[in-house]
Amino acid sequence: MAPTRNLIRDEELGSLSDDDDDDSPSGKRSKLDRFPLSRWELAVSLAVFLVFSSGLFCIYITMPASEFGKLKLPRSISDLRLLKDNLANYANEYPAQFVLGYCATYIFMQTFMIPGTIFMSLLAGALFGVIKGVVLVVFNATAGATSCFFLSKLIGRPLITWLWPDKLRFFQAEIGKRRDKLLNYMLFLRITPTLPNLFINLASPIVDVPFHIFFSATLVGLIPAAYITVRAGLAIGDLKSVKDLYDFKTLSVLFLIGFISILPTILKRKKIYE
Repeated sequence: MAPTRNLIRDEELGSLSDDDDDDSPSGKRSKLDRFPLSRWELAVSLAVFLVFSSGLFCIYITMPASEFGKLKLPRSISDLRLLKDNLANYANEYPAQFVLGYCATYIFMQTFMIPGTIFMSLLAGALFGVIKGVVLVVFNATAGATSCFFLSKLIGRPLITWLWPDKLRFFQAEIGKRRDKLLNYMLFLRITPTLPNLFINLASPIVDVPFHIFFSATLVGLIPAAYITVRAGLAIGDLKSVKDLYDFKTLSVLFLIGFISILPTILKRKKIYE
């Protein structure tokens, strides 16, 4: 049955590629007008979103009273500094409730691909310190990526093939070539910024990455980046931009760690050729 599924994928991607080549006004208009999800898939996605939203709302209304008017998702470093100042006392007075609310918000954002989780990671460093912050960030990022994985497995195929047909074709080919050492390759992708984590979360179930490999690579592979971000949160007052987090030195370290993760694969291939 596997070859049949691959054939279907190739046909889907091929039809999308043909649509992309149509530069006529009618072709462009039809592509924009065609929504990739069916009514059933849209209904399922909305139902899942409502379930998560309801759970998040229930958690918030059971938390101790606070000045919720000052709370908002940060979109810049200045927003993050203001949020940190407003939450510092609350986190000290109600640590358990605050951690619950933080985790629920982080997982919700990660599941539904809402931008801003990097600010949540910086906030973890500013409020909890390095060790506790890294544990929280890795746990939440892994849980959110897992939720995103299964959501994409349920309804993600038409959306991914519509948004990133070329990138999905490339990813499928790379996964196919590395089935024997897939964990090493997925670790490399998680550690380095080679592919966006959002794309990896959505595309992995579409190209048949086993969940246990996806989960293990996510849990371990996110630790280096989480450490860098959380540690930067300790000096949030000196941080000017998110771009400052990943300078040349930091990227070099991440790629070095990523190279070490795929070293067994390289050595195995070398022995085979010899």
